[in-house]
Amino acid sequence: MHYRRLGKTGIKVSEISLGAWVTFGAQIDSTRAIALVHSAYEQGVNFFDNADVYAKGRAEEVLAEAIKDLPREELVISSKVFFPTFEGPNGRGLSRKHITESVHASLKRLNLDYVDLYFCHRHDPDTTVEEVVQTMDILVRQGKILYWGTSEWDVFHLTQAITFARANGLIPPVMEQSRYHLMHRSHVENDLAPLCQEFGFGLTTFSPLNNGILSGKYNDGIPEGSRASQEDLGWVLERITPAAVEKVRRLTDLAGELDATTAQLAIAWVLRRKEVSSVITGATRLEQLDENLAAAEFTGRLSDDLLDKIDLIFTEGE
Repeated sequence: MHYRRLGKTGIKVSEISLGAWVTFGAQIDSTRAIALVHSAYEQGVNFFDNADVYAKGRAEEVLAEAIKDLPREELVISSKVFFPTFEGPNGRGLSRKHITESVHASLKRLNLDYVDLYFCHRHDPDTTVEEVVQTMDILVRQGKILYWGTSEWDVFHLTQAITFARANGLIPPVMEQSRYHLMHRSHVENDLAPLCQEFGFGLTTFSPLNNGILSGKYNDGIPEGSRASQEDLGWVLERITPAAVEKVRRLTDLAGELDATTAQLAIAWVLRRKEVSSVITGATRLEQLDENLAAAEFTGRLSDDLLDKIDLIFTEGE
């Protein structure tokens, strides 16, 4: 496993990490989730991503059980805040009240004194950026979080947060977590990459396989037990269009030339970006985890010619 600095900070995260979204506390039982965390840790993963809203808090509880016997100092644990987690008008968003109550609830569920990374899960139009920055600064100084950042924020509000923090001697955001894969590229490549260069932001990206579509598992239909086969994840099925499947089939052919799986090529393609500190992957089986973690071996084998072929596949018709 290789480790990358989180932007210009001193903390280092495994270039491939394990996330809890959809899986922990929902798609898989706690026994399997714990086994996945332990296997990932044994293979060098140190960054485990989570959020207060995942499985209504259950995902954090499962992760707490998984890491209770692991060395805390070797782990980088994240959580997030924004989506509704409490009843009433103040039960969501990025007000000082909701952030403060949410971080305390996350720490209790995780059974931790602090989280390493804390993300504002979305921008909140009802709360000023100034209030968000001030609140995060307080939490860092209290030792409840070590680094803070954002998830799926636009460049305008990110720049606003950094500028306000610097002008007032406050701790600025140092990381952004964005969706990034072969079928969703523009925000990272056109908007965030310049921001990373200017401010030293670190990127942790999620959904490298576009919810399994880029793994090739749907090339020949919908497998039983897959995300697309579950009633509560119907939005995944909507993304599996004939055009998307055809593109992935062509990607599968290119992966074969490298003796890689389709998923490994898709993850290696994300890792090629120097702005990316860690690619957050999900898994429901140990074999799937092993496959994902081996993707880093192919990053150095992505020739310009191969990258051009991949671009051609995913830009045709745009």
